[in-house]
Amino acid sequence: MTVPAPAHPRDLRRLVAAGEWTAPTAGILDDYQQANLLVVPSAAADDFAEYCRRNPDVCPLLARTVPGNPELTYDNCTVDVRTMLPRYRVWERNLLVAEPTDLIEYWRDDAVAFALGCSHTFDAPLRRAGISVSHDAPPVYVTDRATVPAGVFAGPLAVSMRPVPTSLVETAIEVTGRYPTGHGVPIHVGDPAALGIIDLTRPDFGSYPGVPEDTTPVFWACGVTPQMAIPEAHLEYAMTHLAGHMLVLDTLLDAATSSSVRTTR
Repeated sequence: MTVPAPAHPRDLRRLVAAGEWTAPTAGILDDYQQANLLVVPSAAADDFAEYCRRNPDVCPLLARTVPGNPELTYDNCTVDVRTMLPRYRVWERNLLVAEPTDLIEYWRDDAVAFALGCSHTFDAPLRRAGISVSHDAPPVYVTDRATVPAGVFAGPLAVSMRPVPTSLVETAIEVTGRYPTGHGVPIHVGDPAALGIIDLTRPDFGSYPGVPEDTTPVFWACGVTPQMAIPEAHLEYAMTHLAGHMLVLDTLLDAATSSSVRTTR
């Protein structure tokens, strides 16, 4: 049985927490802020906050929790990060060990959660600008570009790709530049080889949507990037979202452009 698309993020989160929604969040609840998730031990939390500061286009930091508290607050919206994303990934000592639908059994007393902005946030403005954006999650590629290291965190940049009509590439740049909580302007436009992407038809995450004639591949920084740093960080554990399965918050897009980072107390 297909679950109807929810009318508000809180309705989606109720479905997710009840185990009734495990699908990706692209293409639903346009104009609401979506977020990536990373959970690390408190000993590594300040390093990761600094990693975000040094790589703001990759990791636009929305909010963080205090150690052990799974409730995260952004713009007066409080969520339990253990249950309100459709799918997760769990890492133990650098190895991916599970992709569960909740984090209840994996949560730790010293866990600190970070919410990071997501490019799904600006898909609706692109559509309104005449750029046809798929309602499926965009393909994600790991590039040969390095992020700026901070403490134990370092790794390659991951990017999402959307084909944009060549005549509207400048429009896409202008539109997405308004939304730093959606990664802002593109990292690269055009030849994927410039990012070390050998075969555009074979993304590391997601499905290749094709690049029709008279369109240009445009690449934005992607919140999957921190997952690339986990194997080298030598953490006891880490938890993230599964690519495309985001936390959807209550903030409407225009409000999201001016919100600041918040720490749950």
